[in-house]
Amino acid sequence: MQRYTKTAIALHWLIALLIIAAFLLGVTMVDIPGFTPTKLKYFSWHKWLGVTVLGLAAIRLLWRLRNKPPAALPMPRWQHAAAEGMHHLLYLLMFAVPISGYLYSYAAGVPVVYLGLFQMPAVIGPDPALKPVLKTVHYVLTMTMAGAVLAHALAAIKHHLIDRDDTLKRMLP
Repeated sequence: MQRYTKTAIALHWLIALLIIAAFLLGVTMVDIPGFTPTKLKYFSWHKWLGVTVLGLAAIRLLWRLRNKPPAALPMPRWQHAAAEGMHHLLYLLMFAVPISGYLYSYAAGVPVVYLGLFQMPAVIGPDPALKPVLKTVHYVLTMTMAGAVLAHALAAIKHHLIDRDDTLKRMLP
């Protein structure tokens, strides 16, 4: 069985865990009423997770471009095309979701201060007209990613339990 490299496996699972954590934190923080210290803390953590995912996604993409993944396992052509499409979508979303959140934060006039130590550069200034647009874009992209991650996980489980092939095993630590 050809496996992914240890680096690819580590990046896959680390990014997956961070995306899930950012999603759960995002869902939790927006339901907190008012403007509380807890809500502000959660927003900061959510942003930190987003910046970390963006950085790790860049490393992962560079790794993928320099290290060929194992050959695809035998499967129907439509499944291979669906898997390829899903991987492209997930890579796109690993960049688009954090970038949209980053832009939304700055359009709202709130800087992104990574780990409470480093203020990220402001690529746009406060923009009351752009703020609701970017909020919607971030939300739609996030929900698209949630659906894509769920479909990806279900497909891996299907390959493992129903097809009984090595698709999932090749990416397990």
